[in-house]
Amino acid sequence: MKNVLGTNLTVTLFGESHGPYIGAVLDGLAPGIPVDESFIQNQLSLRRPAGKISTARVEKDEFILASGVFNGRTTGTPLCILIPNTVQHSKDYEKTAMLARPGHADYTAQMKYHGFQDYRGGGHFSGRITAALVAAAAIVIPELSKKGITIGTHIKNLGGIEDRDFSEYTNCCEKSGQAEGKSGSAEKTSGSAGNASSNPLVQELKELNSKAFAVLDASKAAEMLALAEKIASEGDSVGGVLETAVTGLPAGVGEPWFGTLESQLSYGLYSIPAIKGVQFGSGFDMVCSRGSDFNDPFAMSGDAVITRTNHNGGINGGISNGMPVMFRCAVKPTPSIYKEQDTIDMKGKKDAKLVIEGRHDPAIIHRARVVVDSVTALVLYDILSGRYGTDYFGNEG
Repeated sequence: MKNVLGTNLTVTLFGESHGPYIGAVLDGLAPGIPVDESFIQNQLSLRRPAGKISTARVEKDEFILASGVFNGRTTGTPLCILIPNTVQHSKDYEKTAMLARPGHADYTAQMKYHGFQDYRGGGHFSGRITAALVAAAAIVIPELSKKGITIGTHIKNLGGIEDRDFSEYTNCCEKSGQAEGKSGSAEKTSGSAGNASSNPLVQELKELNSKAFAVLDASKAAEMLALAEKIASEGDSVGGVLETAVTGLPAGVGEPWFGTLESQLSYGLYSIPAIKGVQFGSGFDMVCSRGSDFNDPFAMSGDAVITRTNHNGGINGGISNGMPVMFRCAVKPTPSIYKEQDTIDMKGKKDAKLVIEGRHDPAIIHRARVVVDSVTALVLYDILSGRYGTDYFGNEG
């Protein structure tokens, strides 16, 4: 019964959708990390439902830092975040408790927990639990930023409507090398293209992180919202594709074979409800092309090593090569829809019809993007702590 992510930094999730609290325990944080409660609340706001394409259940997410923080900084001991559930409507699930909702974990939870699971709102399987992931990651995202690492995600595709691609980054990347001091920590250096603040990709990521609906082309946002609202009016739901970029990650991060950067990121990403596929770089889009097209030629940009293309998504042999780490996540349509569906009665062991009641998201992708960013941040903090030591972060006077 694994509810733990990470090795050097572990994140344990707990709680149920309609229980009194959800939350997370982070163990392995460096001491001395500033804890910005306003930033935590801002990150949670990016996940919070809003508008016609979100559930009507809107929690305030007024979190409690129950341990591991003293005088505004991490102590280095386990940090516990509690988030109260305050507006649950449990009665919405009583009539259909034994009817397995198609696309949900009702049947598989019944098989695993033998009927003792909390079925209300999906219980421990609910996307509600991702709020704890977002709050936990808000502790470490500023620390990654101090190391020059920026993470951002946009809605690449919603229901067939495509956002534009990220800006070209080949000639504006940071130096892929690193200098190690006596302490063994990595010192980030800038390449010939100049400061990261002038990098258009970095600027795009920062702008995305301030948007409630994260797209690069504002006109596409209007189209996507209109489509999602139309589908919602029909009692149905829609999915799409999220695209994420990570800039500033030094070369040499990751392990061969079973500890690859791809495998560790994928392990976390596939834990997010609704994620059904992960593609790094050009992935499925170009694997049927020729090696001469897919390979990323190396070149020098001043004293920095770059690749002229990035079809491998900034990773070779499971290890970062200093270029932006790029990946896409397939987000399935929300399984809770208001159309009549065929199912089974798990108690009576017979076929049945199901019409779902309650409050549900016709689209989850716009809320899922901050969850993808959060999981990415937690995984990278864990990996960097393993490579450079846990004191790579924090310890600020």
